[in-house]
Amino acid sequence: MKLYGKIILLSCGVAAASSALTALAVGRIQQTANPSPASTFHTGYDNSRAGGLYTVARHPGTAPTDFTSAAESTINGVVSIKSYASARNQGGYGNYGGGIDPFEFFFGSPRRQQPRRQQPRGGNGGQEQPMGLGSGVILSEDGYIVTNNHVIDGADRLEVTLNDNSIYNATVVGTDPVTDVALLKIDAEGLPVIPVGDSDDLRVGEWVLAVGNPFGFTSTVTTGIVSAKARSVAQAARGRAMGIESYIQTDAAVNPGNSGGALVNVNGELVGINTAIYSETGSYVGYSFAIPTAIVTKVVTDIKQYGSVQRAVLGVSFVELTPQIAKDKGITATNDGILVMEVVDRSGAMEAGIREGDVVISINGAATHNTAQLQGEISKYRPGDKIDLTYIRDNKQHTAKVTLRNSSGSTKLAKQDDFTALGCALAEVPAERLRELRISGGVQVKGLTDGKFKQAGIREGFIIIDINNARIRAKADVEEVYKAIMNSSDTDKVMFITGIYPTGRKVYYAVDLGEEN
Repeated sequence: MKLYGKIILLSCGVAAASSALTALAVGRIQQTANPSPASTFHTGYDNSRAGGLYTVARHPGTAPTDFTSAAESTINGVVSIKSYASARNQGGYGNYGGGIDPFEFFFGSPRRQQPRRQQPRGGNGGQEQPMGLGSGVILSEDGYIVTNNHVIDGADRLEVTLNDNSIYNATVVGTDPVTDVALLKIDAEGLPVIPVGDSDDLRVGEWVLAVGNPFGFTSTVTTGIVSAKARSVAQAARGRAMGIESYIQTDAAVNPGNSGGALVNVNGELVGINTAIYSETGSYVGYSFAIPTAIVTKVVTDIKQYGSVQRAVLGVSFVELTPQIAKDKGITATNDGILVMEVVDRSGAMEAGIREGDVVISINGAATHNTAQLQGEISKYRPGDKIDLTYIRDNKQHTAKVTLRNSSGSTKLAKQDDFTALGCALAEVPAERLRELRISGGVQVKGLTDGKFKQAGIREGFIIIDINNARIRAKADVEEVYKAIMNSSDTDKVMFITGIYPTGRKVYYAVDLGEEN
């Protein structure tokens, strides 16, 4: 079939000026707002680590076919989120001239998609301007809200409007760009919440509802069915890094403004966070994608308990097994799966005896036919968790118990990434000094103590100009880059720093932020 137009994958989250915003939240979720009579609710988390963070929904029997109860019980648990930024953080805007760049998230009106170019923080503040509009889902009665990271990224202020038109300022508890999840908090009590269902129980063809604020229209409910599970969109994104990809694909109508809103089943249970659309025009034309609650609950639990996501890795490089590869390698025991190409040193896979040429077919009984399914399963666990890995070797099925590790090869759980680990204070450089050194900006290292900077050889008085190709003009810029590195899924967490000493000597440093073993 010939495909006309430009097909893209884009964020469905913004209907205002130039950026998207979504609220993130986590907390205890209580039974509310007329759930299905067949439903019961139990507080907990599948791996017993939630600590009563939210209520897990369980329901027996056949699901109802009427959508009214589900809609009425969920619209009050979805909020509108407006983001604001000062003029200095707005950056420049430009039109792509008749097309939409598939490698960017899209902020702004759907008729004229415009990318927001973030500028380094610091300097004189400008007048506050609206950035965009998105949605969020209330997770707890005391004000925790979950949304997409792209909805709140770069905002100086977040304003949350409830369905009863109450307005609150929100603070960011934590974010995870890898999964595009963020957690927010507002100062409120007794809020209506949506109970969390099990996205793993969803079936293709099952009815679902999308609840959000498309184009600024509040409390909007659309319906569709689950079109696919564990869907990867990497091919549609044309090489753009989309983080962990194991989306719920639906044909429920989702448009700009829906980002961070709820995907619920007919029992009124949250099963996903609406995130992206597949479109030729920038508006909904066919399919939308949601992050499943199996991933969302893990991420928000980690953010609340540890301050950052505890990400486990299996420790293999791989390709998806295809019929042609199976034929070439003489594999007859399975037609698909994850073909191990290399086993990473000091990984859980190496410790468990996994070898090149093995084909992983399931994790804890859940099939891993493709990359999305493998990512979706591994993302549910933390370093130190044990999984049963089923694989094919020499056309015979085997099972190994694997202790998952982090990207540094450790099973340690890390608390909130502590910026003080760098072992120094950072100070602004006087304008006169900048002129003398002929540089436009930077921050100076002061009060150097034992820490990452000293280990890398940095000395007192060093002026940081650039970190990982990001210009540094204020301490906040260093903190932002540090957090981005620590929250990334990269195996090597390194700051590549360009700077200058007061003598005028330009120096380059590589600062290893990985764990010390």
